Amino acid sequence: MDKKNFIKTAGLGIGVALIPEAAISEGLLNKETSTANLKSKIIRDGEGNVVNVLGDIQTHILVGSDTDNQIVEWVDDVEPGVGIPPHIHTKEDEIFRVIEGQIEIMVDGKTTVLKAGDTAFAPKNIPHTWTVVGTEKAKMITSAFPAGIEMMFKELADLPPGPPDFEKVAKICGNHGISFLK
Repeated sequence: MDKKNFIKTAGLGIGVALIPEAAISEGLLNKETSTANLKSKIIRDGEGNVVNVLGDIQTHILVGSDTDNQIVEWVDDVEPGVGIPPHIHTKEDEIFRVIEGQIEIMVDGKTTVLKAGDTAFAPKNIPHTWTVVGTEKAKMITSAFPAGIEMMFKELADLPPGPPDFEKVAKICGNHGISFLK
């Protein structure tokens, strides 16, 4: 085979080999992704929707409608002694990042005190709980993914003031895939 025919044949072979790759790449470039309709968002400190969830003052800064239901994020601003009883999520994982104060957290039977700058991860189906310890308020950024839990928080915040009716609380939480441990 002469040089000219080799180049023609090799070029044709490379072209045939690359056509499927080009088609796949073109398909990926034109395919809409779930983030195509998302809008960027800047949230300043103190901005967001504030809800009192049984003493846990939460400022919701990102909710499912902001993130295509990928994640929800809120700031907990909580007095000493306030906490959440041991429970299990079946739908979402959570990340807890302490900004101020101290949070005693238990995840999967291991208890530790988180201070400013510390982070804990609680995957779904793993028991966990947290309580503000010490004498000062705590501020914590909590993320849950996928989103949806914010709907439960709204229902809990709508309960009448006063000591919570644990049976009602457990029912609302159960409807959202969260159960309390005994």
